[in-house]
Amino acid sequence: MEVKRFDSAEPYDAKGHFNMSAMRLQGKGVTNLEDYWVGFSTFLPGGGADKASAPTGKVYVVLKGEMTVTSSDGEVILGQYDSCYLPPNTERSIENKTNNPVQMLVISPN
Repeated sequence: MEVKRFDSAEPYDAKGHFNMSAMRLQGKGVTNLEDYWVGFSTFLPGGGADKASAPTGKVYVVLKGEMTVTSSDGEVILGQYDSCYLPPNTERSIENKTNNPVQMLVISPN
């Protein structure tokens, strides 16, 4: 078992994201997890990510607040404990359109 304490998580630069803080919880050199990585993001009001795609899929899990996710399928609002899967190469943008912070887990293969 490999435990990573939240208090020791360090921020990382999430390209194309704004008004937010991202911390890696598992994988990508933080732990020995090789198959995927897990991140924790906090988005301020108006925070989000520019329209972009990634070669790997992603899962978003909203832990607190509401996040708007927009893709070619349309716009959806994820509330507390809602999640979505974005397949590889899916162009998407995300935005916190509320006046409250949003906390979200991001899970993605390496």
